[in-house]
Amino acid sequence: MKIICIGRNYHDHISELNNETPQEPILFLKPDTALLPKEQVFAIPDFSNDIHYEAEIVVKISKVGKYIEPKFASKYYEWITLGIDFTARDIQTELKAKGLPWEKAKAFDNSAVVGAFLPKETWESVDQIDFAMDINQQRVQTGNTSQMIWKIDQIIAYASRFFTLKTGDLIFTGTPVGVGKVHPEDLLEGYVGAEKVFTIQVK
Repeated sequence: MKIICIGRNYHDHISELNNETPQEPILFLKPDTALLPKEQVFAIPDFSNDIHYEAEIVVKISKVGKYIEPKFASKYYEWITLGIDFTARDIQTELKAKGLPWEKAKAFDNSAVVGAFLPKETWESVDQIDFAMDINQQRVQTGNTSQMIWKIDQIIAYASRFFTLKTGDLIFTGTPVGVGKVHPEDLLEGYVGAEKVFTIQVK
């Protein structure tokens, strides 16, 4: 199982971090060791002083695919949820300044939260999914998949040009505006529509 992530997929988030809008999707990977085990707390790692949450829609691939055409991409996934791409922002900023890869900032152990999956038939269109995240019962992020620069099916088609997609692979589709730092004792709760799909305690 691999975790494929999309960077800079919402215009407002690009602006909040003062980044340039890419001409094509930005892809990066997390290893399977990045997946936070169910029911485990998220421990802030000792190598960063600025861990940020990035809530984003996650798609689970349901069958093997390569060079998938966008019109057929919907046949390659059945389940959707919300996740968190934890990011060591201080390390990422340093790496970006040097033109170096982001793995230390993005792919560290337990940096990927995945909520409970919901069948995609829950929604009339996967391009109209509301999602949100709360910290300590205060809403910090909201989004809708209609705001994506590259929609889910486009992402699947694009990623499959470079990586063979396998059953169980996860695709993190990018985060909207509102990212920020997490602190010890924070309680993070993620929602897809009205359904709560994860609760994560930070320590």
